[in-house]
Amino acid sequence: MIPENEIYDLIVVGGGPTGSVAARYAKLNGIERVLVVEENSSIGSPVQCAGLLSVAALRETDMDPDSESDSSFIFNAVKGAKVYPPSGKQLKIVGKETKAYVVSRKMFDRKLAEKAANEGAEYLMKAQAVGLNDVVFTNDSGEIKCKALEILHDGVKKTFYAKIIIAADGVRSRISKLAGLSPCEKVLSGIQIEANYQSENPEFVEMFVGSEAPGFFAWSIPASETVSRIGLAVDPKLQKREKNQKDEKNGNTIQICSVDNDSAVSYLDRLLLNPVIEEKRNSGYSDFVVGGIPIGPMKKTYALGLMVVGDAAGQCKPISGGGVYTGAVAAKIAAKVAAEAINENDFSEKKMAEYEKRWKKELGRELDIGMRVHDYRMKLTDEEMNRIFDELNDPEILNLITEYGDMDHPSVLIQKLMLSKHSLKMMKLFGTFIKTLF
Repeated sequence: MIPENEIYDLIVVGGGPTGSVAARYAKLNGIERVLVVEENSSIGSPVQCAGLLSVAALRETDMDPDSESDSSFIFNAVKGAKVYPPSGKQLKIVGKETKAYVVSRKMFDRKLAEKAANEGAEYLMKAQAVGLNDVVFTNDSGEIKCKALEILHDGVKKTFYAKIIIAADGVRSRISKLAGLSPCEKVLSGIQIEANYQSENPEFVEMFVGSEAPGFFAWSIPASETVSRIGLAVDPKLQKREKNQKDEKNGNTIQICSVDNDSAVSYLDRLLLNPVIEEKRNSGYSDFVVGGIPIGPMKKTYALGLMVVGDAAGQCKPISGGGVYTGAVAAKIAAKVAAEAINENDFSEKKMAEYEKRWKKELGRELDIGMRVHDYRMKLTDEEMNRIFDELNDPEILNLITEYGDMDHPSVLIQKLMLSKHSLKMMKLFGTFIKTLF
């Protein structure tokens, strides 16, 4: 029998931003024993993110960009974007104020872990989760239901016990698989380099849409006037698309791979030859990052004594791919539900379902609209994309985008456009699709 004082109230699996926010807020909500297990040897490594965080993402993680102690990880502030459709005609979006920050994700992640540790959360590094079971102990007080988490720590298999587990273990969540939960809808393939780059204006990111990055977009994010992060993400469904083509030699129809079947690396190679980028970039690069962007949340994000949050739950924004803001929102909700469950001694599925109900109330609508926009974007040809951007490149529409554009709540802008005098143009441009969003 395991003594009750050896059972953690909460174990958070994953020491990234979402996991650290969950651990910190668990402590702030009064949970006594909180352990974070992280499979890597240090927080923030390896980096698997473009490192562009919205103002709301910093606010939701309790980071103050104006504070010297909280802003050490910030390299640059971004106010707008230059968007390039396949035609190459630039659409410039100018923000009135800072919209996002270019950060060191390694330093950002470590700062969040430091905040959680300062509240009393414990961290165990190089601890890989390999097993998960439900166990029941009996003592003088009655039954104690908890989770048994098996981990490999420095090559040694150990078992830790917790009343509740929060899975914040990223895009390939092992915990959700061990719990028998279905994965998110899809994972986009992402790749990025950091290179010397002469930005015309470091307050603007550059974005490239269309066949340059099928199903998503490519980017150049200025870390400074002379360094940018250049990358893209592509939808796996479009990577695997094939087409029939006539063999010119013998007239037979053969099946060949289209450009959409190429790897993300091949798309990056082509992106670097884009004239907009090629004329500003010096040869070589100083950093190389690959990773997945999970979009389309899991159908079920909870089980007995378990809640799944952030990338592990597929809670990234389908339009931008960002996951720090949504992950932090979900982490706070999970921490609150965990505190209530411990106080009530109720770790049932019904109690854990409260987490899903609440995060969907906060994030569900935007994620649903985002997935519909993503699916629509996947179907567009380059010609259709060019036509859309030609129509959007209107001073009055650009003013609306400047006024209401929001990385974390795109539905606000869509609604404003539909209620403006340009609503008829929007209907002609997007057809019945835009009606299905609301």
